[in-house]
Amino acid sequence: MVWWAMAASGLALVALVGLVMLWQRLGLVQQELVRRATDVAEQAQRTQALAESAQVAVETLQARLAVAEVRLSEVSLQRSQLEELMLSVSRSRDDTLVLDIESGLRLAMQQTELTGSAQPLLSALAAADQRIARAAQPRLNPVQRAIARDMDRIKASPVADLPALAGQLDELARLIDDMPLLNADLQPPGAGALRARPLVTVPSTEPLASPVAAPNEPDGVLPPGATASLDATDAPASTSPWSGLQARWAQWSGHLWATVSQAAQDLVRVSRIQHPDAVLLAPDQSLYLRENLKIKLLNARLSLLSRQVPAARVDMQAVRAAIQKYFDATAPTTRKTLQTLSEALQATRTVDVPRPDESLAALAAAAKGR
Repeated sequence: MVWWAMAASGLALVALVGLVMLWQRLGLVQQELVRRATDVAEQAQRTQALAESAQVAVETLQARLAVAEVRLSEVSLQRSQLEELMLSVSRSRDDTLVLDIESGLRLAMQQTELTGSAQPLLSALAAADQRIARAAQPRLNPVQRAIARDMDRIKASPVADLPALAGQLDELARLIDDMPLLNADLQPPGAGALRARPLVTVPSTEPLASPVAAPNEPDGVLPPGATASLDATDAPASTSPWSGLQARWAQWSGHLWATVSQAAQDLVRVSRIQHPDAVLLAPDQSLYLRENLKIKLLNARLSLLSRQVPAARVDMQAVRAAIQKYFDATAPTTRKTLQTLSEALQATRTVDVPRPDESLAALAAAAKGR
């Protein structure tokens, strides 16, 4: 029984020791729990503070983000407006360039019409080509190609030189005074007296009779075709005085007949005239005829300089018709005048300078395409 009591006491003692140890361990655990709870509370407080600061930072960032979004929208709007402005400025510059080129071409066309020279138009086209090349706009490339075609066409077209034509008309006006009329005497004064008198050969009944030279001829000089003759004083002694007298009479009468015939030929000249009005022209009217032709040539010159080509051609044709009607067409001066007048009429057919229609059409298309 005592054994059992001792065993029970030992068990109780062991249990008590275990209980004490367990209690101590539990106290340690409680202390650890309290410490950890305190740490957790402190960490929670720090976390809450961090969360609050993060919340504040988030709110600040949200405010900044909103401001940034507003600024970004403003920048985007400004960028779009700037792009539109740049595009409008570029289009306005192109439109201004197109309008400037078109006005320059039209002004050059007016200068070409006034001067009759294609150089102002070619210079304007070349300047327009250079400006389009510097602009480097793709939509103006058709305009540049049209300008190149117009320049080639204008350079290839024959254009009359109006200053040269005006000089030809001045030369024609100077030649009017030198042209002979159809009813004018073409022989100079004294031409009949200066003409060599023909040698008259008279047949003689005597065997030794020979042609006798006409009187007043120089010694030793015989007219062309004449043969050597013996004077009456050098005749052979066998010639009778009657034969010498007969020869002298025949010589004198022949010379008289030749002189009268020559005077009649100089007095009366028979020729064919196509226009009878030219013969009926009085000598005092020839001055008015020449002055009238000069006035018509002056009118043709003024018409050419004022770009009235049909009126100039009408005046030049009227001058040519009057020259062919009243003046001697076989004279060298008249032939030269008619040839110069024909050349001037031929040149006036190509006075008009080609228009740059392709360039103007391309510029109009570029202006509409904006």
